[in-house]
Amino acid sequence: MTPWKLAELTYGQVKDAPPYQVAVLPLGATEPHNLHLPYGTDTFQVDIVGSRACELAAARGARPLLLPAIPYGTETNMMDFPLVMNLNPSTLGRVIADLADSIARHGLHKLLLLNGHGGNNLKWILRELHLSTPVHLFLCDWFRVGFDAYNSIFEKAEDHAGELETSMGLAYFPKLVNPEAADAGATRASRFEAVNQGWVQISRPWRKLTTNSGSGDPRAATAQKGEAYAELTAERIAAFLVELAAAPLDDDFPFQAES
Repeated sequence: MTPWKLAELTYGQVKDAPPYQVAVLPLGATEPHNLHLPYGTDTFQVDIVGSRACELAAARGARPLLLPAIPYGTETNMMDFPLVMNLNPSTLGRVIADLADSIARHGLHKLLLLNGHGGNNLKWILRELHLSTPVHLFLCDWFRVGFDAYNSIFEKAEDHAGELETSMGLAYFPKLVNPEAADAGATRASRFEAVNQGWVQISRPWRKLTTNSGSGDPRAATAQKGEAYAELTAERIAAFLVELAAAPLDDDFPFQAES
């Protein structure tokens, strides 16, 4: 039993527990990851990092609560692949709003949206719910947390199912990974240079962009790299959770009090 993981707790344990201070909602996806990683990769990863971050925060005296992960995300540009499960952005926003209302009813007013899927663009949800919920929302893409140290751990940049995600799979769910099946994760450039340079954005149709849904070469992946990156990100997220848990919900929150 892990006292920070709601899915593993009984009613008896919950009703007798001291109040929780901050909730963490992991957001995953169900989609292909090249030919070698499972459809649940995004959900597995974010749940692993979220659980470890809550464990570290709890060890420092905080009272975090990890909610069950949402295993579906926005997949409108991947629907040409079989059995991709899509939630439109508006649907996902409604789910998050309902869950925020749920924790507010139970006395929790701090929520970290811990996102594990690149297709989930969630900043707009923070802006919309700011006016309609008493819950203070924070957003974190777990895979971006350690980007300043990325080059010291990994050899190549990636977008999807490359070195980082394959290393995570080898470290934490190796029985579901088949490295020999992977292709090189090559992608096609846009015919528009403005799109290639990033100052014009599009929704990329992944069937046209990639060969087998992978974007990024996974061949340099190792379990040790996955463990190193996961521990780095979990440690940083845990430090934030400790700060967030301790912060009073006064009139100045989340800013420094005026002097």
